[in-house]
Amino acid sequence: MNVRPIPGASIAGRPRGRHKRLALIVGGMLLAVTACGGGGGSDSGSDAKEKNDKGSTAAAASKQSEAVVSIAPKAGAKDVDTSGVLKVSASNGKLTEVTVKDDDGTAIKGTISADGSGWTPATHLAAATKYQVHAVAKDSEGRTAAEDSSFTTLSPQNTFIGNFTPEDGSTVGVGMPFSVRFTRGITKPDDVKKAIEITTVPAVDVEGHWFGNDRLDFRPEQYWKAGTKVTVKLNLDGVEGRKGVYGKQSKTVSFTIGRSQVSIVDAKKHTMKVMRDGKLYKTIPVTTGKPGYATWNGQMVISEKFTVTRMNGDTVGYDGEYDIKDVPHAMRLTNSGTFVHGNYWGGDAFGNYNASHGCIGLRDVRGGYDSGVPAAWFFNHSMVGDVVTVKNSTDPTVDPANGLNGWNLSWADWTK
Repeated sequence: MNVRPIPGASIAGRPRGRHKRLALIVGGMLLAVTACGGGGGSDSGSDAKEKNDKGSTAAAASKQSEAVVSIAPKAGAKDVDTSGVLKVSASNGKLTEVTVKDDDGTAIKGTISADGSGWTPATHLAAATKYQVHAVAKDSEGRTAAEDSSFTTLSPQNTFIGNFTPEDGSTVGVGMPFSVRFTRGITKPDDVKKAIEITTVPAVDVEGHWFGNDRLDFRPEQYWKAGTKVTVKLNLDGVEGRKGVYGKQSKTVSFTIGRSQVSIVDAKKHTMKVMRDGKLYKTIPVTTGKPGYATWNGQMVISEKFTVTRMNGDTVGYDGEYDIKDVPHAMRLTNSGTFVHGNYWGGDAFGNYNASHGCIGLRDVRGGYDSGVPAAWFFNHSMVGDVVTVKNSTDPTVDPANGLNGWNLSWADWTK
């Protein structure tokens, strides 16, 4: 007899819900087996890791810059020359940053070329100094590459320094140049000149001029303006002044320009007009060089002051003609022996006739004790760097190298 199951009834007395639970269990087991067996075209765990590793490597490779930074001299180099050796370059990219510092943290200025392919220092390096170099370049994709290096410069066997005037911290007249005398003759003048930097407040163009191979003077085109502050950086340490001879001096010097005083001596009228700030301050009777011993014409700068000094004709080629041990109120105008000074032996020459051996004489007393005489007044109202200009003498214009007298060169000749 056939029995048809009644819809919704259980078979063989078992409820339908149990079939559902069994189906879920079996399905879960099959799913678990599939997941663990790696069938059906799915990646296994090891295959996925391998692909991930390959992807990471490719990504890293795509991020690496193609730019290459090169630094000369090579890392760790010693006895490196102070100029012409340090260079930084980039290939397959452009330099974006170059830093060169010594162990004290002092940076060397330099310039990256317009195309970014190279960097060169703006100045020489110091001697016996270790330098650290850090350089960065970018490729066409903007990815950076960096390089670091260090080296040490040479310790020179032969050196030079510059002896300078005026002194640091001094106040000087409007005609005072900054003058440097080197202890060795210089055969690389451009390199040495470049190593001396002058700045002023207010700003004015200052240029240097060589007198021979051991003296370099700096001045503006016109006399300094009163109150100008001048700062000079002598960056001579490491500069090669001549083959195998290096500077060993690094110093900053500052001085100030005082009030303006320019005195005009007329050798024919036997007078000196003292001008302060462009106005007549005082007129003083003088005597200048007699025939055969005429005073130089031209602009001369007071370079030294002596309350009392000895003047001996033997030292300037006038053998035996005079030897005065107590010349009062003397101020040097040339290296060859021209002074403006007190004169107690000149009688009535002052303002009347020329009686000296080339100096400019002002009336004084022996011992220089009288502050009221013209020589004492002028001495007390003058400073190193003031200008004394002589005109209408029968002698030629003073040699610009004879004393601090470069003002007798035109600006065109000074800067030539």
